[in-house]
Amino acid sequence: MGEIEEKLVKSLTGETTELIPHLPYLLQDLWELGSDPKEIIGLIRKNIQKVEDLKILDLACGKGAVSVKLAKELGCHVNGIDIIPEFISYARQKAFEFGVPDLCSFRAEDINISAARERGYDIVIMGAEGEVLGSQEEAIQKLKNTIKSGGFIIIDDAYGREGVSGNYLSREQWLKLFENEGIQLIEEKLVKEDELSDTNDKNNKFIINRANELKNKYPDKTAMFDSYVNSQLAECYELENDIICVTWLLKKNS
Repeated sequence: MGEIEEKLVKSLTGETTELIPHLPYLLQDLWELGSDPKEIIGLIRKNIQKVEDLKILDLACGKGAVSVKLAKELGCHVNGIDIIPEFISYARQKAFEFGVPDLCSFRAEDINISAARERGYDIVIMGAEGEVLGSQEEAIQKLKNTIKSGGFIIIDDAYGREGVSGNYLSREQWLKLFENEGIQLIEEKLVKEDELSDTNDKNNKFIINRANELKNKYPDKTAMFDSYVNSQLAECYELENDIICVTWLLKKNS
């Protein structure tokens, strides 16, 4: 479990697994933790027919914002999986609140286990989760195995801006990876920079407020909470200046 926890905390910009028990408190004011449900709903409506019959797998679903809104808007069946039990409890609560408990199924589990077992979906969704599923190539392979022939993958990720060095693949490298894995790019939606900045500013205010509350409660862990906030701010700067955030709709050729 140690390696999985390290990948988890890294995907949420943390630097130590000691932070994990505090993540539900730090993120309690945020429902949409990653992908934009509106963008994903729009991509599906535009490119896929008979949406109410779709069977969707939402890996690293967080608090279920994408899963619940997909079920509500499209009438499809969604299976959401995340490793944090508190997130799953919140997702189930929101499914009832939105009147879609019969369309949404949620469980707490390591998504590597889920990806190895789940099969036969029309669509699999994976938000920006770093290397939780391994390298980009490994992640694509695992996602591809969960869907039918002709099924779809929706990835919310990013590529490096031209001339900016960093850890992100370039757009050309991503496209080559898709080609090598027998995946067809159907549509690409870039995140609007002004909307990204506004969302980051709003979310960071919530996170900083909760971090300050935790520092008052656990003064011996002040450095850890400060480090988390600083990492969050650094990631937001990177998102707004060094990389281009994108949502891809991909189709499995065979």
